[in-house]
Amino acid sequence: MHIGKDLVAAAATPLVLGILAEGESYGYAILQRVEQLSEGELSWSDGMLYPLLHRLERLGYVESAWHASPSGRRRKHYLLSNDGRSVLAEQRRQWAAVSSALEKVWMPPSDSTRRLVASPVRA
Repeated sequence: MHIGKDLVAAAATPLVLGILAEGESYGYAILQRVEQLSEGELSWSDGMLYPLLHRLERLGYVESAWHASPSGRRRKHYLLSNDGRSVLAEQRRQWAAVSSALEKVWMPPSDSTRRLVASPVRA
């Protein structure tokens, strides 16, 4: 299945903040976690993730530090800041409202709902 660019873009910030709420991570591990959480439906590129991480860092939602990896290479690790936790909480509320509305509109109508929609109200 192809997930549209607009939907991917809308979900990117809350998804990355949510992943970082699980704990400190680095770019490649975040890409793997996105793929795991989406059961392979989302496969982001470096070119999508790193500009987002840099923007989140500029906004003060994430902090970063360089660490040596087990192979000896340095990796930039990202950690959710206190401001990022607040933003994540607000985004969770917003996504819950959107998700609830979509569930309602996509839910098969019950018989009583069908009757309300099918029979016009007369004044």
